[in-house]
Amino acid sequence: MDAWDGLKPALSECTLSTIKRLGFTSMTPVQTAAIPLFMQRKDVAAEAVTGSGKTLSFLIPILETLYKLENKLEKHEIGALIISPTRELASQISEVLTEFLTDSDHQLTQRLFVGGNKVGIDAQIYCEGGGNIIVGTPGRIEDLLLGRSSGATLGEKKLSKGLKSLEILVLDEADRLLSLGFEKSLDTILQLCPKQRRTGLFSATQTSEIKNLIRAGMRNPVMIVVKEKGAGSTSRTPVQLQNYFCICEPKSKFSQLVEFLKKHNQEKILLFAATCAVVDYFSIILSKLLQGTSVLAIHGKMKNKRYKIFERFKNKESGVLLCTDVMARGVDIPEVHWVVQFDPPSNAESFVHRCGRTARIGNEGSALLMLTPSEETYIEFIKINQRVLLQETSLPEPSTDYCHQIRQLNKADRACFDKGNRAFVSYIQSYSKHECNYLLKIKNLDLGGVATSYGLLKMPRMPELKTLKIENFTPEEVDVKAIGYTDKARETDRQAKMVVHQETGTWPGQEKKKRVNTVPWSNKLEIKDKRRNKKQRRAEKRAMKTDDEKKEENADEDDFEAEYRIIKKIKAGKMKSSDFDAAINLDGVSDDEGEA
Repeated sequence: MDAWDGLKPALSECTLSTIKRLGFTSMTPVQTAAIPLFMQRKDVAAEAVTGSGKTLSFLIPILETLYKLENKLEKHEIGALIISPTRELASQISEVLTEFLTDSDHQLTQRLFVGGNKVGIDAQIYCEGGGNIIVGTPGRIEDLLLGRSSGATLGEKKLSKGLKSLEILVLDEADRLLSLGFEKSLDTILQLCPKQRRTGLFSATQTSEIKNLIRAGMRNPVMIVVKEKGAGSTSRTPVQLQNYFCICEPKSKFSQLVEFLKKHNQEKILLFAATCAVVDYFSIILSKLLQGTSVLAIHGKMKNKRYKIFERFKNKESGVLLCTDVMARGVDIPEVHWVVQFDPPSNAESFVHRCGRTARIGNEGSALLMLTPSEETYIEFIKINQRVLLQETSLPEPSTDYCHQIRQLNKADRACFDKGNRAFVSYIQSYSKHECNYLLKIKNLDLGGVATSYGLLKMPRMPELKTLKIENFTPEEVDVKAIGYTDKARETDRQAKMVVHQETGTWPGQEKKKRVNTVPWSNKLEIKDKRRNKKQRRAEKRAMKTDDEKKEENADEDDFEAEYRIIKKIKAGKMKSSDFDAAINLDGVSDDEGEA
């Protein structure tokens, strides 16, 4: 607690007891800089490397500010609003906040509002129980503020009314909030928040979008940029993090990964893959190949399971968690020994944030990036773009033919076979859209080697492969239609569909749509030409009019305008009917002409 002595006069006894109970014996640089300023009611924009303890930098000032309010908050009055980009990070913040409130003798309440359940349920929870500190994701908070459910606007107890008493707004991982497309949601939230508030903005990187957000949502903010000693003046990774890379041949890359995971089977490892489909497939394969090792999977398409899986992995002493970039930001998992990136991440910033899941808050950790020979230039790119220097290492050659084992698994269960094809297709599509496609070109990738590494039986058909030469891949001589599901219900359904396919030639559910009779393209061109020629003839006809005809037309137009003006004067009472007759020469018309 010696490190917190300088803040003792400003901190309450309950906060100090929680800090001691949770074992926060030392303050990190960002905490040392941000907490005093935030407690002095200043707007704070802090940039610090991932894993530097930013959460306490805003939770402690929030609690101390609310503790010291002269007028205590009512049940539905919101004193603080904390926005985070993902539900995992929001849940993590809520857990830490709960620890502090448990030791507190102040009657403050907090609510966690994230996706996963209906908006109306969250609205009902707030209406019945209130909440002085709200933690949530931007989409869900926006829905509650705008009343996007039948239960979200319950009279005087709606969330937008509670925000009138807001003291502090915090945007955590602000760069991630913007990169995920939450800019409009943040604009809506900022508009509904009172102007007289304090704002804290915490991020690992300061982008141009962040600077625009600072100008829009903060008044004269104090800028805090924390660099760690020994990491270099511009390093974006913790000092305790050892960054490695290895070069693997595509056909043996997955097998070398298996050997690495077996060697480190007593450690906690985060394994990042390119797509959700790859995570699903690898989790099945690794569960079979790594007997005795806990293998879990989590990605963005898992809506309701993500939190439970996340909690399971947090409580384990060792194991492998396969994941996508949904786990790349802000998530704090205790004692992660290794972060392994099986492929280059989709953007350079994700590389830093992935690595930051280990070596957090002074602990040591290691990160490994696995590349193929055609991707070696990515090392220099990361050095220049993110200012991270990687050390080269090597992985042992596989002692077993894992590719053969994977193919046997694909032959044994069609579910595995389908997931393997889907994973390969999604990976190739993701690779073709990579942010660094000028360095990581799909035409340079050994596609046959990748398919071999995935244990595919046949090369899938896809547009991206039509013009590319496939090498280093030998198809398995097997009738893939004969591969069945181990799930009896799915296999029965498949067999029934195969009977229909044999009779009709069409797979049920994939019937071709009836072709709509359309006009041939040649006829469309002919119609367009006719219209164009017709317009051209009209223009030529107008141009061929003589000067006399044009003068006559202009004279007729002038006479009509003059008569119209005279009629308006008669209606206004400015001219008599006799004057009108004289003006248009009706007096000189004969009876016969008049009758005519």
